[in-house]
Amino acid sequence: MSTPKVIPLTPSVEFDAALVRKLNQMGPRYTSYPTADRFAKGYAQQQYEEAVKRVRARGTPSGLSLYIHIPFCESLCYYCACNKIITQDHSKAVTYLDYLRREIAMQARLFDGINQVDQLHFGGGTPTYLTDQQMDGLLAYLRQHFDFVSDAEGEFSVEVDPRTVTPQRIHTLRRQGFNRISLGIQDFDPEVQQAVNRIQPYEQTIAVLEAARAARFRSISVDLIYGLPKQTVASMGPTLDKVIAARPDRIAIYNYAHMPHLFKAQRLIDADTLPDGETKLEMLGLCIARLTAAGYVYIGMDHFALPEDDLARSQVEGELHRNFQGYSTHADADMVALGVSAISDVGGSYSQNEKVLSAYYERLDAGQLPIARGIDLTEDDLLRRSVIGKLMCDFELNYADLAIPGKQDPADYFAADLARLKPLEEQGLLTVDGDGIKVLMRGRLLIRNVCMAFDSYLHAPREEGPSPIRYSRTI
Repeated sequence: MSTPKVIPLTPSVEFDAALVRKLNQMGPRYTSYPTADRFAKGYAQQQYEEAVKRVRARGTPSGLSLYIHIPFCESLCYYCACNKIITQDHSKAVTYLDYLRREIAMQARLFDGINQVDQLHFGGGTPTYLTDQQMDGLLAYLRQHFDFVSDAEGEFSVEVDPRTVTPQRIHTLRRQGFNRISLGIQDFDPEVQQAVNRIQPYEQTIAVLEAARAARFRSISVDLIYGLPKQTVASMGPTLDKVIAARPDRIAIYNYAHMPHLFKAQRLIDADTLPDGETKLEMLGLCIARLTAAGYVYIGMDHFALPEDDLARSQVEGELHRNFQGYSTHADADMVALGVSAISDVGGSYSQNEKVLSAYYERLDAGQLPIARGIDLTEDDLLRRSVIGKLMCDFELNYADLAIPGKQDPADYFAADLARLKPLEEQGLLTVDGDGIKVLMRGRLLIRNVCMAFDSYLHAPREEGPSPIRYSRTI
């Protein structure tokens, strides 16, 4: 199979194996700041309602992002770290949808009058575990309770397991209003698929991807993972060949983090078959070289996109944002997350729903939002969230964009943080001057290390800080 040879006009990242090897460490992924391990159990519905009031007080609503969590899967992928329920009893979805509608109605009442939805994302689990009729009903219910912008204006996405949908179902999803789609691939190698219990033929996957293109989805994204059992640099090449030839708009290449102490499913993986650190590093280098040579732009973390995709354009325009679903083009939207384990980001607060289905149901039966824990952000939290967000999305920080308490000099306010950055600056990852910080090409892969310097919780006394064992490695 031939591979397109398109050289990008400008470099978007530099791979320095020795530097990555030296600086690789445990650290947060910063889908939020503070990170989810800082959420407290004492957070209650009253605090969430106060957060919604703060949204109203802003005057001009910026639009909402809705996240819908469908937790069910028919089979278990051994690598998976998502909150999911493995069952082939589809009657469980009927019960779940009943409770989900209750939560939707409760949230809609709180946001009455400020309920314009610019962005929708269905995640899981497997959202297409729902039947066409169930999806129709759920989307109709959402539209009854929220004001959705047009297809041309909004970003409405759904995650799809290509093993469980037909090309016809893909066309149905487009007619139902989704305009962006994400396909899980992970790896096309049969031995790797067997080792992680995810048998997914290339022909089946490419048929789904081509159906998405024929149905005129605005953006098609695929997920890959490097570091899986029985994966090698040689076996990774053919998978990249197939993906590049298919030309999806976005490609996410995740580093598999083997954390069986946290995720029971991973205990089914034979650790002796996992590639070692050096092999994983070679895989990463191969992925970066192949994708950039094929014309993909490095967005950040594990994400690549074609230059004409909205994700790449948003980064150029300074409108990129990072949230619990990864990188997003809607920087100003409050996120209302619905379903078991879902995390909302509303009015300067984070709140997470109950993670266990029975507890989620019990809260709703009691007439309460199913919030289990959360946190109200302090002024310092909001500032540092802005700093980390800018660095993660733009690879630079302009002090002039920051609202520093008391109008303090940035060099004074962030003195300890900048001192932690000094070794990274000396190794050529970034530059610091009186105007701000600029992450250089060779520092972009290690952006998590850069952001960690500004994480005040991470540098709190040991008894207060989160345990490093809860984090994956930065590369």
